Amino acid sequence: MGFLDGLLGRRKPARPNLDALFAIPSAAITLQVSMDLVSTGQGAVAFRSVEGRAFADIEAEVRALLDADGGPPVTVVVDHYGYTWIVVSTDPPDVSAVVTDLHAVNSTLADSGFGPQLLCSIVPFRDPRGVTLALIYLYKRGTFYPFVPQPDERRDSILELQARDMLRGELPWESDLSRWFPVWDAPGIDQR
Repeated sequence: MGFLDGLLGRRKPARPNLDALFAIPSAAITLQVSMDLVSTGQGAVAFRSVEGRAFADIEAEVRALLDADGGPPVTVVVDHYGYTWIVVSTDPPDVSAVVTDLHAVNSTLADSGFGPQLLCSIVPFRDPRGVTLALIYLYKRGTFYPFVPQPDERRDSILELQARDMLRGELPWESDLSRWFPVWDAPGIDQR
């Protein structure tokens, strides 16, 4: 950070700590015990694709890496905002394996110089009634927030705040609620 940045009150953005993703399995236990939410066995990484051979090679490398373990194949989805989602699945649901795969995707993209294209990672959970709560990791902020979608592009803010309060000591939370962006139509998130 330069002198002018300090004088004008600008700060460097928080460096992402991708290892924070490894706190999700512990948080999953708390969600299951306290809120009856269990992992769906899916997770996804969203990023802005860029044109060019180098990025296509990295994307192919990520897919090959994740498909090599013989589990369910990795799928790639492009949403209507133009973000690409790499979706990982486990059967039976294994939140630790999902987190490990998401970390591998994020790390591979970041280590190859494509960190600025990373948007977020999501890990969804579901209760017996079919309510979905996703833990969203904001790559550029290094923080998490919960997202509970409802039909007609509404969200359950009360349940989101309850989840945050329940997991307060387990995950680094995004303190600015205006940054708790909805991720409508993200892979693995049902709006019931």
